Amino acid sequence: MPEVRHIHDKRLRMKKAIVKSARGLWNALPMIIGTIMLISLLFVLVPKSLYTKIFSGNVFSDPLIGSTVGSISAGNPVTSYILGGELLRQGTSLISVTAFLIAWVTVGIVQLPAESAILGKRFALLRNATSFILSIITAIVTVILIRVI
Repeated sequence: MPEVRHIHDKRLRMKKAIVKSARGLWNALPMIIGTIMLISLLFVLVPKSLYTKIFSGNVFSDPLIGSTVGSISAGNPVTSYILGGELLRQGTSLISVTAFLIAWVTVGIVQLPAESAILGKRFALLRNATSFILSIITAIVTVILIRVI
């Protein structure tokens, strides 16, 4: 009989965890929807041609500019491939596009208020700062490796 009780306790704990998670998601839903709407608005309002004017072609400043603009613009991976292709076709350097896209997907200045409320301010700021720095480093290393191969 002890095994039956143990299984019952596990199921009860699992049910409580699912209910608690569902409540947390329900409470966060307005912030998530607001964030998605804000990102969509930014994506529509900022023309793609603006990005090509921002990048100078400099190997040192372009990753920094790309990561900064990507951090502010925020988006999802699926649309980033289309945007990256368009930026490359318009003459933007590979290193700036790489930094832009990595930051665009991993850093979220737009989502920072919602992320801070859900996960805590310290964690959200630390995660975004780390993602920003790593987007620059990753872009540089990626482009160097592509040119070597």
